Amino acid sequence: MKIAVTGKGGVGKTTFSSMLSRMFADDGYRVVAVDADPDANLGLALGFPKELYESITPISEMRKLISDRTSAETGTFNKMFKLNPKVDDIPDLYCKEHNGVRLLTLGTVDSGGSGCVCPEHVLLKRLCSHLILQNKDVVVMDMEAGIEHLGRGTAQGVDAFIVVVEPGERSLQTYRKVKNLSRDIGVKQIFVVGNKIRNREDEEFILSNLEDGEALGFIYYNQDVINSDRSSQSPYDTSQETKEQIESIKNKLMGLNVSCN
Repeated sequence: MKIAVTGKGGVGKTTFSSMLSRMFADDGYRVVAVDADPDANLGLALGFPKELYESITPISEMRKLISDRTSAETGTFNKMFKLNPKVDDIPDLYCKEHNGVRLLTLGTVDSGGSGCVCPEHVLLKRLCSHLILQNKDVVVMDMEAGIEHLGRGTAQGVDAFIVVVEPGERSLQTYRKVKNLSRDIGVKQIFVVGNKIRNREDEEFILSNLEDGEALGFIYYNQDVINSDRSSQSPYDTSQETKEQIESIKNKLMGLNVSCN
């Protein structure tokens, strides 16, 4: 199963991604959690010790790796370089593992604009394509509020594209934008998880803005989850109630004509 998780900043997509990754790992699956958000903190949400987390270098900052694989210097434009670099060994070489989850931090390309064609950008795109189309593990991608790392073919290989929303118009506006962008590159169906829910009215507000079949479920506001960040704990280890809500979402996801190999 390949899952891409996105949403407006602050809605809780990293919390959801980390707990879903931990849950699949506890179920016995090999899991790769991919931090594809420029504000990378998925490792902390997964419960990585600080020293291990701080030892991680994002792939986009590995200048020698990028140069070796693309035959070009990083930061170069309008130069000849490989458009199909070798990436199949990168997960095994550069993933860090904790709590049964292997973490791969992509980083971001900070130059040339969102449409740049540069060695860093090409390597990240190719790596995402490999993870989704060829890798046999469960892959959970914690993305920014968009689809920057996904191309047309890659997006079509995603089993579930999940937008995390909270009960507010700005969050739902991000969902609509992501939905339109995703359809442009071939994603057939978007799923939605409602987070920070306080009552039935919050659920109904979100449902009234979705199409039938898009809602996977709801996660209620939980102070223990909020406090886990302050104490540098994984939310997976702090709230049984939230775990049960995400377990229900995962079970629904597994029953939607999607199967794990």
